[in-house]
Amino acid sequence: MTKRTLPLITTLVIALLLSSACAKNQPSFQNADTRDVVSRQLVKSTHSWDGQPLPAYPQGQAEITILRISIPPKAKLVTHKHTVINAGVLISGELIVNTVEGKTLYLKAGDPIIEVVNTLHHGINPGDTPADIIVFYAGGEGMPVTVVEP
Repeated sequence: MTKRTLPLITTLVIALLLSSACAKNQPSFQNADTRDVVSRQLVKSTHSWDGQPLPAYPQGQAEITILRISIPPKAKLVTHKHTVINAGVLISGELIVNTVEGKTLYLKAGDPIIEVVNTLHHGINPGDTPADIIVFYAGGEGMPVTVVEP
């Protein structure tokens, strides 16, 4: 053993002893489910689905709203707009989103959407089963997330 390896071995022994001591104070996950966690990005953008840039977030206290919306088969939603940035994932069924300018987006189960902001639009469920979508709204305290066309 050389003079150079002794400090290295000492450091390794101390590290092993410390990690062993720390491990004794940690909960054991040996019997936990060991399936791999998978993270997959569904969408990331600075623009809504119709190509428009997203607006700045409002000033003041942030307020997050999460809705699970179920649209019956063959139903058409009223024309409306969202006043805040929002995004969602269609978890079942199918959905068609139309803007009053004539832009159209077709969604099937599993598809993400970054919704239009301050743009009048409506959704249609053309299918025979409910269209269920979870939508996350990032607004300001007290701001409406949806405004129906007058």
